[in-house]
Amino acid sequence: MPPRKRAAAAAGQGELLSVSSTKEIQDILWKAADKLRGSMDAAQYKEFVLGLVFLKYVSDAFAERREELAADPELAQIPEHRRAAFLEEKDEYTEKNVFWVPPTARWDHISENAASAEGGVGKLLDEAMDEVMKANKTLTGVLPKIFNRDNVDQKRLKELVDLISDARFTGHGDRPAQDVLGETYEYFLEKFARAEGKRAGEFYTPASVVRLLVEVLEPYEGRVYDPACGSGGMFVQSGKFVARRRGKDHTHDIAVYGQEANERTWRLAKMNLAIHGMDPKGVGDRWADTFADDKLPDLKADFVMANPPFNMSDWARKSDDRRWRYGTPPQSNANYAWLQHIVSKLGDRGSAGVVLSNGSMSSKQSGEGEIRAAMVEADLVSCMIALPANLFRTTAIPACLWFLTKDKSPQGAKALEDRRSRVLFIDARAMGTMVDRTERVLTEEDLEKISDTYHAWRGTKSAKDKSLSYEDVPGYCYSATLEEIEKHDYVLTPGRYVGAAEAEEDPDAEPVGERIARMTKELFEQLDESAKLDAVVREQLGRIGG
Repeated sequence: MPPRKRAAAAAGQGELLSVSSTKEIQDILWKAADKLRGSMDAAQYKEFVLGLVFLKYVSDAFAERREELAADPELAQIPEHRRAAFLEEKDEYTEKNVFWVPPTARWDHISENAASAEGGVGKLLDEAMDEVMKANKTLTGVLPKIFNRDNVDQKRLKELVDLISDARFTGHGDRPAQDVLGETYEYFLEKFARAEGKRAGEFYTPASVVRLLVEVLEPYEGRVYDPACGSGGMFVQSGKFVARRRGKDHTHDIAVYGQEANERTWRLAKMNLAIHGMDPKGVGDRWADTFADDKLPDLKADFVMANPPFNMSDWARKSDDRRWRYGTPPQSNANYAWLQHIVSKLGDRGSAGVVLSNGSMSSKQSGEGEIRAAMVEADLVSCMIALPANLFRTTAIPACLWFLTKDKSPQGAKALEDRRSRVLFIDARAMGTMVDRTERVLTEEDLEKISDTYHAWRGTKSAKDKSLSYEDVPGYCYSATLEEIEKHDYVLTPGRYVGAAEAEEDPDAEPVGERIARMTKELFEQLDESAKLDAVVREQLGRIGG
């Protein structure tokens, strides 16, 4: 039964899922993941299920475009024997950024033949993945062909195909398949990250942390780079930011570039970009280690966003690397290798946001203090943000955000505040809300407060549009000079600069002088009572001794 008819037959679903049923789609697909959990390792079943979801997406998007073509009044003018051929013209799909899906890779064909396919449903799916990759060069080597392996329960796989057939990514009003599936893919990445715990760090950064990086940097246009791109979350959120602020027609105002060392994670990134209508070529044609094999040696980016592995000791270090302009990072910790690599990628007015462990702000081991001092003196550090605990399920290590920039001047027509030789410190440790016993998220209000603080300090257009002005707030934010930072021995921990929050005055509170007099009187009374008790105790002890 074709997916549309199958969905119609499902009780309570009607012919098509409504806009509000995106959550229902997600629940169906998570059930699908659970069906396979026992028969393969976590990394494999993640790739397995997301690969299937992607195949369903490209098929639904293809069907959506095909229905548009079939409904075109001009098609009625074409002789009937040519209409079918017209609907199979590849260019009619690819020119609209829709992947071409060969007939035997379309979900209708897979669903109808899942039970009877020669060699089983696993072979059918592997062949479909292969055909889609051959038909679309940007997907070469990306889709998983792991469905016909010995450790895959073919009966469960057939049930999975049936479940996915009940989830339709088209027919959601004015929301295209791309939007619905994009949300579903992100939902899956988050669910898998929760399931895998610490192992998820290589492919997932919490959404609220990514949002904060994007809201501070405001990547409206230009080149966006991530040297440890994981599953591509920084790119996706950058695209969403542009769509939210300037409209979907402007999402191609940014071009994304990234690199990922893990093969499976690189595949996830390619699919994630494709699903969100972004160019998968941005993350290269192969996975590679950023330090050992920089695939973009000449790139100069307008924005860099990264959440590299914290405190990495196993990395490809070359002491004579030209990226180490501010000092050679130690083999024992790659934090300052990441920071200097990122600086090397910034254009003349480029800016960066980097997630690192708190230790990076104060460490003096193996020359790290000297490197930090050199970067501060080069006026590269724009803002430091201390994050609250429990934002990352993948690590218990407290984290912070580094914001770097090549140009703190007013930048001509932009008329920004001149922040040369100054650094903004923000202490956000008290922010966020716990969503469960172990995980905290930054709320919309938190994100707005932090990003508004930065933009007010920098004097950006968004701050001027809101009539924001900057002022230091004890316990929260402080604009420090380089001289002040030098006095603190170039330690960049925000708590050293913002000080303690001012206590709010209670209008009904007792005046200080009166409170001191009252407490003094009470203390003397208690001392007198204590002396009386002391005398009684001594008298009793004397009788016992006598």
